[in-house]
Amino acid sequence: MANYRKGIVFKTYEENTSLFDRLLDIFMELITHTSGDFDEAIDWLRELDKAYEITNEDYSIDDFIEDLKKKGYIREEIKPDGNSGVKITNKTEQAIRKHALEQIFGKLRRTGSGKHKTKHTGIGEDKTGDLRDFQFGDGFDQVSMTESFKNAQINHGIDEFRMSENDLVVNDTHHQTQMSTVLMIDISHSMILYGEDRITPAKKVAMALAEMITTKYAKDTLDIIVFGNDSWPVKIGDLPYLQVGPYHTNTVAGLQLAMKILSRKRNANKQIFMITDGKPSCLKLADGSYYKNSAGLDETITKKCYNMAAQARKLKIPITTFMIASDPYLQQFVREFTKSNQGRAYFSGLKGLGEMIFEDYENNKRKKL
Repeated sequence: MANYRKGIVFKTYEENTSLFDRLLDIFMELITHTSGDFDEAIDWLRELDKAYEITNEDYSIDDFIEDLKKKGYIREEIKPDGNSGVKITNKTEQAIRKHALEQIFGKLRRTGSGKHKTKHTGIGEDKTGDLRDFQFGDGFDQVSMTESFKNAQINHGIDEFRMSENDLVVNDTHHQTQMSTVLMIDISHSMILYGEDRITPAKKVAMALAEMITTKYAKDTLDIIVFGNDSWPVKIGDLPYLQVGPYHTNTVAGLQLAMKILSRKRNANKQIFMITDGKPSCLKLADGSYYKNSAGLDETITKKCYNMAAQARKLKIPITTFMIASDPYLQQFVREFTKSNQGRAYFSGLKGLGEMIFEDYENNKRKKL
């Protein structure tokens, strides 16, 4: 008879990630930084390959490009000038959002953050640890069979054992609210000034938040708008291509559009997230012209901002401002703005911006705003 031996074999760890997958991770980062410009992203990838020898003689950057085509990440198309070019596909746009989500939300999962829930009991998934009487509309998957059988035995005895509706108890759960959120992103020129790229982290946060809400909290709504001299909505699929412009900062226009969007939502819980790094410096006047002032804080502009914040407060729409600048006088403006709305403000650099926004979103889901 054969003598079979069982045991554990230890060996040096070997990474199973394919070269294509490794290059794809880098490509996702680069395509975000280049605002969807495939050619520029590949140029950067070739430079990184020269510096760090990512590829080998069996698999080159050209092989990677061919695989991108075969797997549906890119497609060739004719440009308006008649020349052919390469464009990323919807598959890549979704992959970028998932990549951003894993980067940001993955850190939160490691710190033990849970699903969002409120302090109020009701329909939900997370158990409170308490029991309550069965009510019409409760699902039978919520019924605590052990406690219900115990009640039936106490109420009716062993000899005439039966179970009635009055014997049933259910595991109580936290009520999960539905949320309507508008994310405002500053695309004024200052978002790329002073040698610091501030727009790319803002885009990543928007893409990750969009992916989380659409896949995890499907009943919630997320609208994304950008604001410069004016403000306009941005589709989720357009986020990788988002760029700053030669704009001033019309915060009032952004708030007006955000509140207009939220006025159409049926959800009782509404909120505005605003990512900005600069002071408000622009207003659109009644005649269609623009009033601009980049020197310091203009009282005409700031007063209008405070009025908009107070108006949102009356409509029970809290505004959370994520200020990615450290100038004391700008922080003072944000404090006054937050006071007018009774909202919240976070002063930080770019590092940790995504984690803060995700945590705030989850915290707001635990209570009715």
